Amino acid sequence: MDIDAQAPDADDFLEVAEATRAAFPAPFADLAREVRLMVEEWPSGALLDDLEMDDPYELTGVYEGEALTQRSVEAPAMPSTVTLFRRPILDEWAGRGDVALRALIAHVTVHEFAHHFGWSDGDIAAIDRWWE
Repeated sequence: MDIDAQAPDADDFLEVAEATRAAFPAPFADLAREVRLMVEEWPSGALLDDLEMDDPYELTGVYEGEALTQRSVEAPAMPSTVTLFRRPILDEWAGRGDVALRALIAHVTVHEFAHHFGWSDGDIAAIDRWWE
C-alpha cells in the first residue's frame, strides 16, 4: 500500500457511481437517467434531523424524490436525486476491510437507485444479503 496515496475524491466517487448507473439493465437504465447523481462529503445536519439520525457516519447515501411507483400522472414529479456521502463510505470501507472501495460505492449507488424504483429497505434486504 502506498502511504502517500490519497483517498479518492468526490469526482472519483462520481465516476464509479456513473459507471454503475450506466451498467443497469433495461428497463432500469432508462428509468435511472432522469435522476441527478451527486457526491458530498457529509450529510447535512438538516438531513440527519429529517431522518432522525444522530451519527453522520451511519448515512452513506440517500435518495430524495418521489419513487416511480408513487408518481401520479396528474402532477409532475420533482426532480429526483441520489447523493452519496464520501466520508461515511470511506469510513465503512476502512472499517470493514473485506470489500473493495469500488464495490462499496457501487453497492450504495444501487441501493439508493432501488428506492427510486420504488423498493423499500425491507424489499432490498430481502434480496440483497450484502451485510451478512
